[in-house]
Amino acid sequence: MRKLLIGLAAILPAWGAVQAQDNRDIRVRVGAGAQVQPEYIGADSTNVAPLFSVSVARGTNPFRFSAPDDGPSIALVRNDALSFGLTGNIQGKRKASDVGAPVGNVKRTFEVGAFGQYEWKDSFRVRAELLKGINGHDGVVGTVSADKIWRDGDRYVVSLGPRVSFSNGRYQRAYFGVTPPVALATGLPAYRPGSGIHSVGLASGVKTALNDRFGLFGFAKYERLVGHAAKSPIVREFGSRNQFSAGAGINYTFVIHRSPK
Repeated sequence: MRKLLIGLAAILPAWGAVQAQDNRDIRVRVGAGAQVQPEYIGADSTNVAPLFSVSVARGTNPFRFSAPDDGPSIALVRNDALSFGLTGNIQGKRKASDVGAPVGNVKRTFEVGAFGQYEWKDSFRVRAELLKGINGHDGVVGTVSADKIWRDGDRYVVSLGPRVSFSNGRYQRAYFGVTPPVALATGLPAYRPGSGIHSVGLASGVKTALNDRFGLFGFAKYERLVGHAAKSPIVREFGSRNQFSAGAGINYTFVIHRSPK
């Protein structure tokens, strides 16, 4: 829902035919579907959640590439290859009942931060995000990603690339740490992780147009917990180092016709 709301905030009042007439017009592509994802980071179970996407392009220009795990972003500086700006995310909550042991709760966390990326000729992109939790885990988390891109304008876009995620000690202690009271209640050994890389993985996305208005999109992602996260007694006893997610949906494109000033 966060991507849908942020994208809709940029939409001007009226829209018309799907064909853009000139560069004053704005094309908007909105998508909705469903995804399966880990119940919480480190879980060995999944849940089903809604999946939304929003893209905006000017005139007949192709929609800019975005990977399926990009946070919703606003570029403050942009040229043909480089972009810098603001981004955000919502990290789902973890309840002790989800784990099946009194390991403590982590509230749903709103994360805000910045991103930077470099895209080479619509065929390769590297991106980095750094986010700070403003509630919940209260930690700092970041991701570095690279994507090989195959595309034919908006007819189809396919991407595949590696991911590395890192975080500070506060983030890792929220999800992977075991405090002395929790150790006493669960029988797990006390554990105080520090900062570092907590996962590596691979993500793939696909978008394809069925016609001028409708299209399909989907993604698949695998992450492997490493470092302090992989050694967590919570993950070893109640969860899994292997984290899978996937989703699919349908999108719809319309045009906002803007009159000359």
